[in-house]
Amino acid sequence: MKIYYVYHSCFVVETESSFLIFDYYKNSEDTNQDFDFKELLNAIFNSNKYLYVFSSHSHQDHFNSEVLSWSKEKMNTYYILSNDIKLYNSVNNLYTAKQNEEFTLNNLNISTFGSTDQGISFLVNIDGMNIFHAGDLNWWKWMDDTPEEEKEMEDAFKSIVDDVVKANVIIDAAFFPVDRRLENNYLCGGQYFIEKLNPKIFVPMHFWDNFKTTADFKQSQENTSTDIIVISHSNQILM
Repeated sequence: MKIYYVYHSCFVVETESSFLIFDYYKNSEDTNQDFDFKELLNAIFNSNKYLYVFSSHSHQDHFNSEVLSWSKEKMNTYYILSNDIKLYNSVNNLYTAKQNEEFTLNNLNISTFGSTDQGISFLVNIDGMNIFHAGDLNWWKWMDDTPEEEKEMEDAFKSIVDDVVKANVIIDAAFFPVDRRLENNYLCGGQYFIEKLNPKIFVPMHFWDNFKTTADFKQSQENTSTDIIVISHSNQILM
């Protein structure tokens, strides 16, 4: 498995048979980068491997309609989009999904779970690996929440994580928000997820341009066997 970090919550995962692109929003043009996204995309188009494009929900930082044009460049492109995403033209190989579904698409087994914001989260089994992308599933514990709002969010988040636990799989790579806008509470969701699911690899996301957040999160989780990835720039090859 090879993992490319693009920007925000977008990752490209390359497996033996396929490319998976999650929550493409935009491509950063930073000069400090390990790869050029457009060149990577062209290489994907020219590959014989499947291309699977996932979007967890319709927020503009998780879905860009530009992805719908990719199928014109590559016939074996498939879209797995949350059902809150509104499309105004027909799209080939489109699969809309809502939470708590299980389905098979070619060589993918896909399970969907809820979110504590909008849309869904994904658990994907492919080529013997389990990949989880949280979308906006997180313990959104804002500093100005009322006690009632805090309790409602905590219960909703823990309930969805329990659903993932019940899937009873070892997660090889988990992509999960660590958003510093939550101030000190940015640790809560990722830490709980690691405690309950113990993924082999935990990849922080949804930190915007605050890359230091990923190193801070790793440092805070010293007592876990999970390998927490530190991200330092956009368009970074993580592994």
